[in-house]
Amino acid sequence: MAKDGRIAYQKAFGSFNYDNVAPANIEAVYDMASVTKICATTLAIMKLYEQGKISLLKNLGDYLPSVKGTDKENLNIENILLHQAGLTPFIPFYKETIDSSGNPNSALYATAKNDSFNIRVAENLFLRKDWNDTMYSRILQSPLGITGKYVYSDNDFIFLAKVVEAITGTTLDQYVKKYFYQPLGLTTAGFKPRAYLPLKRIAPSEQEPVFRKQLIRGDVHDPGAAMFGGVAGHAGLFSDAYDMAVIMQLLLNGGTFNGKRYLQEETIDLFTAYHSNSSRRGLGFDKPEKDNYKRAEPYPALSASPATFGHTGFTGTCVWADPKYKLVYVFLSNRLTPDGTNNKLLKMNVRTNILEALYRVFNNQQ
Repeated sequence: MAKDGRIAYQKAFGSFNYDNVAPANIEAVYDMASVTKICATTLAIMKLYEQGKISLLKNLGDYLPSVKGTDKENLNIENILLHQAGLTPFIPFYKETIDSSGNPNSALYATAKNDSFNIRVAENLFLRKDWNDTMYSRILQSPLGITGKYVYSDNDFIFLAKVVEAITGTTLDQYVKKYFYQPLGLTTAGFKPRAYLPLKRIAPSEQEPVFRKQLIRGDVHDPGAAMFGGVAGHAGLFSDAYDMAVIMQLLLNGGTFNGKRYLQEETIDLFTAYHSNSSRRGLGFDKPEKDNYKRAEPYPALSASPATFGHTGFTGTCVWADPKYKLVYVFLSNRLTPDGTNNKLLKMNVRTNILEALYRVFNNQQ
């Protein structure tokens, strides 16, 4: 937790797994899951927006020739950021690649990397290099819902990462590394962490019972992001708590950090504001419910101001910034370990209760 630009609380609890062999520590690196959407993809879109390289009023077809002639061509960029373009929420790509026994199809996967099978999905599992085109075509062929209706979708951000790549000529991971992570001095935030971090520093994810059938560690937990090679617009980012706090503090500061400007304040104000009559969303960013005080389960916490912005992740993560209180809150966990069906974090409302406790401290001090 950071308050007024300074770290006020930083602590780790428990261990990486229930064997208690490796204790959690403040330098541990976690799979950020959907926090990728704001701390990578939306950051890139914001930068390109203020450079005039992308317009929120334009459509997908203006940036991606591959969508021309499909029903995805006229999907509006702003609607995509708001999850109200009508895209299907989720496509279980892996199901098409496993055989009747539930094992990876040997025609599509190899146990060692080679020229034909070069997409790392997990330990000793490499996807055929042309299968990403098939996955992309499945998104193009997927049915469209109602435009303007809020339906949270990973496919929105898969497309946005493609837009970043088309505009910049570089991949999403390389773009955010060059323009944000490296100049900010971040040492853990990034994609495919096995390439730059010791494995023992990365918290394990699920002991996956289907598809990869192994303990996922250092490879992205999300199967679709893994099949895209570990870099996707909706998932793939790894980080420790400190690096996430730096990114959120940068946004809270109005685009500056340590005297250097990364984004314009107006850009941040635009993207982190409410933009929909049908949801609580900002542009890319999640926000509190507009009627939080009426809710039995307020989100992300009862006392969060309407200016608050951030995101949660499926793996048990969240990052929030509240400009009213000059507060940054980062909670990282590997709640999927070892069993992905574990929902105690949600049932016990852990992330919300901690955040609300922080607000109570600040309100008592004022």
